Amino acid sequence: MAKTKASDTKKAVEATAVETPKKTVKPVASGEKKDVSIEDKLRALYRLQGIDSEIDRIRTIRGELPLEVQDLEDEVVGLETRIGNFSEEVNALEDQVLAKKNQIKDAQALIAKYTEQQGKVRNNREYDSLTKEIEFQGLEIQLAEKKMKEFRVQIEQKNVFVDKAKNDLEERKADLAAKKAELDDIIAETQKDEDKLIGKSEAAYAIIEPRLQYAYKRLRGNARNGLAVVTVTRDACGGCFNQIPPQRQLDIRTRKKIIVCEYCGRVLVDAEIETTDAVLEAAV
Repeated sequence: MAKTKASDTKKAVEATAVETPKKTVKPVASGEKKDVSIEDKLRALYRLQGIDSEIDRIRTIRGELPLEVQDLEDEVVGLETRIGNFSEEVNALEDQVLAKKNQIKDAQALIAKYTEQQGKVRNNREYDSLTKEIEFQGLEIQLAEKKMKEFRVQIEQKNVFVDKAKNDLEERKADLAAKKAELDDIIAETQKDEDKLIGKSEAAYAIIEPRLQYAYKRLRGNARNGLAVVTVTRDACGGCFNQIPPQRQLDIRTRKKIIVCEYCGRVLVDAEIETTDAVLEAAV
C-alpha cells in the first residue's frame, strides 16, 4: 500500500516535469513570463524544504507549551463550571432547609391550636380525633427535622467540594499564568525569525507551479518528519533510506526532470545541490 501511495505521488509530481531543452536561447518579449527550468524548480523546492524545516525547528522549540496552555484553559473553565454547579446545588438545599423550618413552625402552630381545642371538646370522639391530629403533626415535625439534617449533611459535603475546587482553580490559574508567560517569551524570541522565514517560504513558493505546490504540501503532510525533498545520501533516499539504482542517480544529477523515490514518494535531489544552492544564496 505504501508503494501504491508513492506511485500516486510520483505520477502527480513527475506530471509537472518536462525535459529541459539543450541550451537554446530564446528572446523573451516584454510582458511575457519567463519559463522556469526544471533545475530552478528543484533548487526552489530544496530551498523551500530547508526554510520549512527551520520553521518546524522553531515551532518545536515551543514544544508542548501551546497544548499545555490550552489544556489548562479548559481545566480552568471546567473548574469554574463545577464551582458554579455546586453553588447552585447548595443554594437549592438551603432553600429546602428553610422550607422545612417553615413546615415545622406551621406544624407547631397546629399542635398548639389542637391542644387548645382539646379543652373545649364535648365528647371522647372529638378528643381522640384531635389527639390523632396532634400526633400526626408531631410526626411531620420529626420527618422535617430528619430531612433538614440530611440536607445539612449534603450542604457540608458540597461545601467541601467547592472549597477544594476553589483551591484547585487558584493553582490552575497560577500554572496557566506561568505557562502563558513562558510561551509569550518563546514566541517573542522566535516570532521575528519565523516571520522572516515565512516570507522566504512564500517567495520560494512563487517559483513553483500550483500542481507542484500541492504535491509538496501533500508530501510534507504525509511525512512524519515533514521532509518532502531529500538528497541522495550514500546511494540511498535521504527520507526512507532505500537504495537508489545508479542509473536513477545519474538522472537525478542531471536535474533535467523531477524524480521521486519509488518507495516513499519524496522528491530526490543530488547532494551537490546543497553546495551550489548555498553559493547562489550567498551571492544574492
